[in-house]
Amino acid sequence: MALRKDAQRNRERLVEAARAVFAERGLDVALDEVARRAGVSIGTLYNRFPTRAELVRAVFADRAETVVRLAEHALAMDDAWAGFTHFVEQVCQMQAADRGYNDLSARSIPQAAPTPNHARGYELMTEVVERAKRGGALRPDFVLSDMAFVTWAITRTIEATADVDPEAWRRHLGFVLDGLRAAAAHPLPVPALEPEQVARIMRDC
Repeated sequence: MALRKDAQRNRERLVEAARAVFAERGLDVALDEVARRAGVSIGTLYNRFPTRAELVRAVFADRAETVVRLAEHALAMDDAWAGFTHFVEQVCQMQAADRGYNDLSARSIPQAAPTPNHARGYELMTEVVERAKRGGALRPDFVLSDMAFVTWAITRTIEATADVDPEAWRRHLGFVLDGLRAAAAHPLPVPALEPEQVARIMRDC
């Protein structure tokens, strides 16, 4: 059922306010601050978004579409390694530009559900990885679930250095990407995590 015009306006104001507050202060900010910024009562916020998770999903719903576009661009690049590194760098840039999205990235993983954009993004990210491996540039034992290690590492660097050197994450990412080159690869001591293992880790986090 469609929302009344005033209810729809309140929803839009809450999403915009939450987007700004999350970007400035992260996902764990008190929701009273979101309601205050939107100019509505906390009761109105909970009426529109009964849980914090629902508000977070509304705020970042467009990011899955952005990831799809980034992956499509990466796959259109002539050089598979350049496409892979461009994709990773652009995702990290999104994290660095938005503290809320950086928090979300530390608590989520590439997944094929629950929306068509998530499914498409998962499919395209897999192809970005596989294409770079087929081209001989990306180490052959790297799988999409290993992207979680890249994400977790960079989110913490962004968090730790944001107030001192907001670009420091680029140096860290440079080290990480060099370590992913096939030419630098050595046998790893343990196998990759299974997707369900990564999901369990994220639930525990």
